[in-house]
Amino acid sequence: MAEVPADQQNEFLFMQVVMMFQGMAMQNLGKVMNPVTNQIDRNLDQAKNMIDLLGMLDAKTEGNLNSNEKNLLTHALYELRMNYVDEVKKGSAQAEDVAATQENPEAGGEPEQAEDAAATQENPETSGEPEQAEESAGESEDKS
Repeated sequence: MAEVPADQQNEFLFMQVVMMFQGMAMQNLGKVMNPVTNQIDRNLDQAKNMIDLLGMLDAKTEGNLNSNEKNLLTHALYELRMNYVDEVKKGSAQAEDVAATQENPEAGGEPEQAEDAAATQENPETSGEPEQAEESAGESEDKS
C-alpha cells in the first residue's frame, strides 16, 4: 500500500476539521437532524461558538492554506454565517409573534371557534339543546 504524502494527508485532515465544525454548527442551527437523538436541535449559542471557532481558524491560518483549503473554509464560513443570521431573524420574529399574542389573546386564538361561540351567544336557538326541548314540549302538548 502506497504511503500518502504528508501535504496531502494534512489537506485531508484540515478539510475534515472544517467539515466537522460545519456539521456541528448546522445541527445547532436546526438545519440538520442530530444523529444521536434523531431530533432537530436548535442552540444558537453553540452554533455561534462553532462559527467563531472556524473564524479563528481562518484568521490563524491566513496565508498558510492552499486554494482548496481556503475555498472550503471561506465557503463554509459564508454559508454558516448566512444561516445563523436567518435563524436569529426567525427567532426574533417568533418572539414578536408570541408577544403580540400575549398582548391580544383574541388575535392568537382559533378564529372559527371564536366566531362559533359568538354566534351561539347571539342566537342560542342554533344549538342542539333548545331544539330538543321544543320537540319534547310539542310531544307533551300532543298527549294532552
